[in-house]
Amino acid sequence: MDPVERRRPLSELLADIGDDPDPQVTVGEIVHRLGRRSFGALLFVFSAPNWLPLPPGSSTFLALPLLLLAPQIALGIRGPWLPGFVDRRTLKRADLANGLNKLIPTLRKIEKVSRPRLTFLFGPLGDRLIGLTVTLLSLVLLLPIFLGNMAPAAAIAAFGLALVQRDGILALIGYAIAGVSVGLLVVGWQVAAAFIGHILRVAGLS
Repeated sequence: MDPVERRRPLSELLADIGDDPDPQVTVGEIVHRLGRRSFGALLFVFSAPNWLPLPPGSSTFLALPLLLLAPQIALGIRGPWLPGFVDRRTLKRADLANGLNKLIPTLRKIEKVSRPRLTFLFGPLGDRLIGLTVTLLSLVLLLPIFLGNMAPAAAIAAFGLALVQRDGILALIGYAIAGVSVGLLVVGWQVAAAFIGHILRVAGLS
């Protein structure tokens, strides 16, 4: 990616990927087009769609690339590595563009108010902490919890944009939503355990 590309907003780069005339796009091409911002941008691309109407099981599918990428951030790897079968995987560009077109307007609004700030939250230690947090949140996305994946996905999207923009405010928002996600998960398990216990008592099995 040349210096001009690095200065372009992420929303423009994603729009260009969606507008390319080639009917197919590989994951590797997306990574290449996003350049140095691949880690943060890919976190956003694979987490934000969880806020869109998706078929059942989609959150689990989207979580798999996150589980490959987030540990690399936690380990301090400079550029994303993906297995060949993932790198060569093709997507229909029309489907990709349809999803991107729903996300880009919101992304543009965030870009207008976002800027590098509280940059002490990044760097070798800060980036690794974000990578570790996203890894744990990605594990939650693998769980088939009805509406339970929206908060973790929002946190990961915030972390992704924080890495792209080097915006500490977005990182703090990510940590706050991550905390809410943990709280909701704990409450959800307690409610589920209480419900199962009640059913067992009614059935005389407990």
